Amino acid sequence: MLFNLLQSMDEWLDSVGLYSFLQVLYQREFRAFTAVVVAFFIVILLGKPLIRMLIEMKIGDRAEFNQEELNALMKSKENTPTMGGVLLMGSVFITTLLFADLFNQYVQLLLVVIVMFTVLGGSDDYLKLVAAHRKVGSRDGLYRWEKILFQFGIGTIVAVMVWQYAGDSDSARSLTLPFMRTYIPGMETLTLSPNVIILGFGFFSLIAIFMVMLMSNAVNITDGLDGLAPGTVTIASFAMMVLCYIAGSSEHAGQLLMPYVEGSAEMMVVAGATAGACLGFLWFNCHPAQVFMGDTGSMPLGGLLATIAIIIRQEFLLLIIGGVFLMEFGSSVLQIAYFKATKGQRIFKCAPIHHHFHRKGWSESQVVTRFWVLAVILAMIALVSIKMR
Repeated sequence: MLFNLLQSMDEWLDSVGLYSFLQVLYQREFRAFTAVVVAFFIVILLGKPLIRMLIEMKIGDRAEFNQEELNALMKSKENTPTMGGVLLMGSVFITTLLFADLFNQYVQLLLVVIVMFTVLGGSDDYLKLVAAHRKVGSRDGLYRWEKILFQFGIGTIVAVMVWQYAGDSDSARSLTLPFMRTYIPGMETLTLSPNVIILGFGFFSLIAIFMVMLMSNAVNITDGLDGLAPGTVTIASFAMMVLCYIAGSSEHAGQLLMPYVEGSAEMMVVAGATAGACLGFLWFNCHPAQVFMGDTGSMPLGGLLATIAIIIRQEFLLLIIGGVFLMEFGSSVLQIAYFKATKGQRIFKCAPIHHHFHRKGWSESQVVTRFWVLAVILAMIALVSIKMR
């Protein structure tokens, strides 16, 4: 909004000697890192008032797990305000409005994804929180099939829109596998490699829907210890900023043999806003947490990362960058499947896996810090792998 407003005032800015300021704003890198700072301070400035409001509204979390030992470990978190994701995602949304090009179709799609997932996660949180005040037998959050249905619907919208935005660009519809070259090296113009797989609408949609559902649930499951989810998403967001920078430049994409997607560099601003907002939220969510993001924050964060990866055709790199999320999600799936198959036996002491290590004797801060370290290493591996094509 601010960027577009200043764009429309370029002649006036030039007349008063401020055109150089607009020239700086034309640089996406400047706007992306400015978004990091602005989103951070929005959360910092509004965090305390929001926490007070949530406390007054008695919007507090409950430590309820299927294991008494884990309930005892998490007892101190009871009544900590939740639904802080409203502030987190609100900061991402506002910062994007200020510094991104709102005429960019990918930015528009990401804003829609933020709103849809925030509403979905917020509805789930609200129903969980008011369950204790309703009659016995009332639903405790959205039913599983409802969440799956809505996530599937959002994934379908993402798939259809990204497919349409790709236009005649084959690279924007390609399947990018690890170490696979998208273009023939050494050519004067971007020439697709004969080994590149161009997806039809069906397979393209399946991958997109799968990624949106997987990441929104994986980040949601990861949000179980103080600071774990926002810290890990911050790392992933900075990595996605780099990938958007490459994908949005024909020169850099050609040099690194990655798919070039016209207009995708503008998503650097959204990724930067996400990183900044998560850093700001971490200020209040680090141990001992003063507020939780809830599904209101975790679902849209996962959906946002997935949508960016789908647009720039880097779904597989996101699986590496978001390896911590997959580890959390996979441990839960394995635990449930094994428990049902063996009629009561478990692979882990508790799932998701962060609770397993917590129960093994690691302190909460140790689990979170070590998972952050792992997230940094995975992000570095993903980025280094680009040069190995």
